[in-house]
Amino acid sequence: MKKKSFFAQKRARIIAPAVVLALLIAVWWIVVVQTRSAIFPTPGQVVTGTWELVQDGTLWDHIGSSLMRVGTGFLLAIAVAIPLGLWIGRMEGAWVTLNPLFQLLRPISPIAWIPLAILWFGVGNASPIFLIFIASVFPMIVQTAAGVHTIERRYLRAAENFGVSRAKLYRQVIIPAVLPEIIVGMRITLGVAWLVVVAAEMIALRSGLGYLIMDSRNAGNRYDLVIAAMIIIGIIGLMLDGITRLLERLKSVRWRYGR
Repeated sequence: MKKKSFFAQKRARIIAPAVVLALLIAVWWIVVVQTRSAIFPTPGQVVTGTWELVQDGTLWDHIGSSLMRVGTGFLLAIAVAIPLGLWIGRMEGAWVTLNPLFQLLRPISPIAWIPLAILWFGVGNASPIFLIFIASVFPMIVQTAAGVHTIERRYLRAAENFGVSRAKLYRQVIIPAVLPEIIVGMRITLGVAWLVVVAAEMIALRSGLGYLIMDSRNAGNRYDLVIAAMIIIGIIGLMLDGITRLLERLKSVRWRYGR
């Protein structure tokens, strides 16, 4: 009975969204046909346009360019944010001094940095990578530092009373305790990073999915390719979110979500 219930729930999770998606596509198709729009494409035209991009190879180039920029900026942000967040959260003086600064910088939209990014780095790959870094690093620093700062002090004092070294304290107490918070911060910032790179590519680059949208609109109003790129952006964003969700299933993380 439990197995049947489990598979029934799985089917419901797949069938319900599939039905809603099919209905949306049907409504989209009917509205375009009934209004006889000369610009807005039908779902069939979007599929045809996507196949054109697949055949000439440009789709994979644009996807690869966007993912490369996101991956580079995001990994740089992780390399800076996690060690710095662990240190700020552990050191009371650093928390009091630096946390207000990062709290001030964190709400600034990464898009607002675009003029400065172009001024400092030009219109190459460095600008969007910098924007991804900015979009990711401050939220991850704050999330990590807050996670460390909320660890119950009695656990840390108990470890210190047993003569645990600082390296071992971080490795066996602090990092396992704060790892769920780090994963949450990574998941949120990766979604923001994906949004930012698409926006940056619309303004300053000649490759990537953002550039594909702007180029398709400007080159003969190819709105079939515009919609195709938008759908692909959504699918990749969903996949990236799914990858970070897999990290939440690690044994060292699952304790945080257990009830």
